[in-house]
Amino acid sequence: MTELSEPVAFPQDRTCPYHPPTGYDPLRTARPLTRIALYDGRPAWLVTGHALARELLADPRLSTDRTRADFPAVTPRFAAARDRKVALLGVDDPEHRTQRRMMISSFTLKRATALRPRIQRIVDGLLDAVIAQGPPAELVSAFALPVPSMVICELLGVPYADHEFFEEQSRRLLRGPTAADTQDAREHLETYLGALLDSKLKDPGDGLLDELVREQVREGAPDRDELISMAVILLVAGHETTANMISLGTYTLLRHPERLAELRADPALLPAAVEELMRMLSIADGLLRVAVEDVEAAGTTIRAGDGVVFSTSVINRDADVYPAPDSLDWHRPARHHVAFGFGIHQCLGQNLARAELEIALSTLLDRLPTLRLAAPPDRIPFKPGDTIQGMLELPVTW
Repeated sequence: MTELSEPVAFPQDRTCPYHPPTGYDPLRTARPLTRIALYDGRPAWLVTGHALARELLADPRLSTDRTRADFPAVTPRFAAARDRKVALLGVDDPEHRTQRRMMISSFTLKRATALRPRIQRIVDGLLDAVIAQGPPAELVSAFALPVPSMVICELLGVPYADHEFFEEQSRRLLRGPTAADTQDAREHLETYLGALLDSKLKDPGDGLLDELVREQVREGAPDRDELISMAVILLVAGHETTANMISLGTYTLLRHPERLAELRADPALLPAAVEELMRMLSIADGLLRVAVEDVEAAGTTIRAGDGVVFSTSVINRDADVYPAPDSLDWHRPARHHVAFGFGIHQCLGQNLARAELEIALSTLLDRLPTLRLAAPPDRIPFKPGDTIQGMLELPVTW
């Protein structure tokens, strides 16, 4: 482990939406483990090496239980919600295993493959509307956000007619300006989903939430609060992450015309391109854990009670694993990136996300061959570093 003279502050804002913050440069040379300072001055360990990240993310001595008093908080709004139990992401085994087992069948590769024709129809319909309206267009609101919102609504059994409500509450939950705003958004989502689940108990449909309700009746578990927490995670994560990948992935491609031309010339490269974009963009930067026992790592000891943060944007730029890591390269083997995490908490929806990204990007590039930015790159706003990374707006023309 390389010790820096001063702890680097974490998180920081990116200066380019598809590169790690320049303030993280010392972390990239101090791999694989170093000390950082969180927003409140609390020290924590930051994992930046690829091999060590995969080792520690699979280590049961690192807990995801966010209700623990020693769990690291990277923002005031996160700290304010510490007493709220978070399903899947914020529980350890065996509870995590039980929750994941209840929904894993809905997120298999086979299920994602079966959904591809429906995803294609959603993408085609949205692009029909974009093209009919004519250029210019704002691609986040017209395409990148509604694609995964419509898909996750169908999968879960949530009425898409309510999308403006839950998209706004999701935005406040992840990027609310104050802790009170974030808490209010969570309460609105929990109230809405609680009422939806109650209605499904009386009149069940075909979505995943309907399946969970039936499971609740049949097995007596999970309880209602746990079910609501699971629904919040599925709904919010199911559209926010993919929406950001579509918008930021499109922006990144348009900023790399030589790579885009290569992709247009050989569409068979698209699956590899999606993996490389996920590696390079690392939109969920800052996975959080707390050590519940002492852990020996990189020649030092992570003590019980120490916070541990995984910077996916730096881990996925480890030059020992990815030569020339700051460049886009469709031909590199990028599948072992940690953009979806690793270990038992690896993203449940990764197969669905890959399907949505491949279909959305390939269809967009095919149907709008002259697509280009409609504003100078440095004038297009993107998200701050304390939330999921992506574009706030994406003005395009063709």
